[in-house]
Amino acid sequence: MCAGGRISGRMPAVLLTALLALVLVPRTQTVWLGRLDPQQLLGPWYVLAVASGEKGFALEKATKNIEGVVVTLTSENHLRMLSSRHRKGGCDVNVVELLRQKPGWAFENPSLGVLDYRVLGTNFRDYAIVFTQLEFKDEAFSTVELYSRTDLASQEAMRRFARWSKGLGFLSQQQAVLQQDLTCAHKAFQVSCLPEHHPRPTAPSLAAVRGRGLGWGQTPLTVSLGSPSGLLGFQ
Repeated sequence: MCAGGRISGRMPAVLLTALLALVLVPRTQTVWLGRLDPQQLLGPWYVLAVASGEKGFALEKATKNIEGVVVTLTSENHLRMLSSRHRKGGCDVNVVELLRQKPGWAFENPSLGVLDYRVLGTNFRDYAIVFTQLEFKDEAFSTVELYSRTDLASQEAMRRFARWSKGLGFLSQQQAVLQQDLTCAHKAFQVSCLPEHHPRPTAPSLAAVRGRGLGWGQTPLTVSLGSPSGLLGFQ
């Protein structure tokens, strides 16, 4: 059961959709999966804020730094995500590939513990609010993340993140604005620019998820820092 209070690990799609529809976000600011061209989500994002039902998140959130995510779409319409997060001793860069749910533009890979990945809302320009359901051997939880094209979130983006997080049952102690350290975020952007860099997606362990609201597989890399470029949005 999600520690966020209202979202279980295996919530049926119909129930999930109904619950999300109850969150009071103006229609013009909400983009439901299936209506947004996924090409708008492709490229690099900063992850600036996280709400998570993961055990221990409230105790660890003060140590979490800004993360980086680079999204690409394969020829099979699989969503490929390269992410970088701060951990003790350095940054881990990981890759996961998500399969498209039909119909619509929600994604999943149950074999990796990702039951649902979808964009709740975006303004097609600055930010995207992303919802994920995760389930591992000894824990199931959900997250809401604020993706931003820059390392500083707009007031509108923060308001939308706060509204979605509260509406989906996350308590204030389960929400965090990540620390302004861009080291690991920039590593994700740099790695994504390396020629012929296609690390094989691997199944995540719960240990790999610790330290990040949205955790992915384990393909640690050591690379030089670089500058971010480009960006995205969808449903």
